Amino acid sequence: MTRTNSNHSSRVVLATIVVLLAATVPAAAVSVTGEDVPEEGQVGTQVSATVTLDELYRNPQSEQWQLSGTTELTDVSWTVVFYDQTGSQVELVEPTGQSFSGVDIAASTGTAEVEVRVTGTVPEVGSYSYDPAQAFTTMELTRGQSGGASSTIDSWESHHYTERSDAARQAIDEAGAAIEEARAAGANPSDAQANYDDAIAAYEDGSFDVATNLANRATEQANQAEQSSQTRQTIIYAVGGLVVLALLVGGVLYWRSQQGPEDPLG
Repeated sequence: MTRTNSNHSSRVVLATIVVLLAATVPAAAVSVTGEDVPEEGQVGTQVSATVTLDELYRNPQSEQWQLSGTTELTDVSWTVVFYDQTGSQVELVEPTGQSFSGVDIAASTGTAEVEVRVTGTVPEVGSYSYDPAQAFTTMELTRGQSGGASSTIDSWESHHYTERSDAARQAIDEAGAAIEEARAAGANPSDAQANYDDAIAAYEDGSFDVATNLANRATEQANQAEQSSQTRQTIIYAVGGLVVLALLVGGVLYWRSQQGPEDPLG
């Protein structure tokens, strides 16, 4: 009897573990089969992003659901194109505004694939960050059931910048590379590192001219530190070579001094 109860308890525990593990495995959702999203964009310029979705009815199993989208672009226009299994266009809708919702995706219409395209103006930067670089939401798509829960299909971001912030970032990038090269050469570019850190702080504060100047100074200091290190190494090698040469010459002279005079009669 005890063994039977033990086996029963073990089966209950095992079943509970299986259920818990199944609950933690993410369900396959709408598949993103294509995306053309810009990595970056200058503030005030117009950009476009396109995403293609398929496997529309897999999980949760549903032959109809609602697509929603949002973006931080301004002056926005959306285009949602529906295609059937042959690739022929079934329908097209053009929502307006920074967000839309309630676009029906239904198997009954023959829709097998959906292409979502958003076009708009890159927004102003609220706050700057060097690493990671500041970014905005280019597009976020959500799947929802009528009267039920919704889930995010995916979200895409792009780095945005101004002309001055981009110049400062490039100067900081160059300074960072110069510092790494100096360290690789055996130098200790501590002054350059200090100006580099200050340049990043100035960048994140929005003081781009200051950041650029500090970064340029850091680059110069790192290059000087690298050159000094290389010069020291050259001197060390030269001195070492002279020492070796002196030892060789001294050895030869000593050896000769130890040889007796030659017998003129042979």
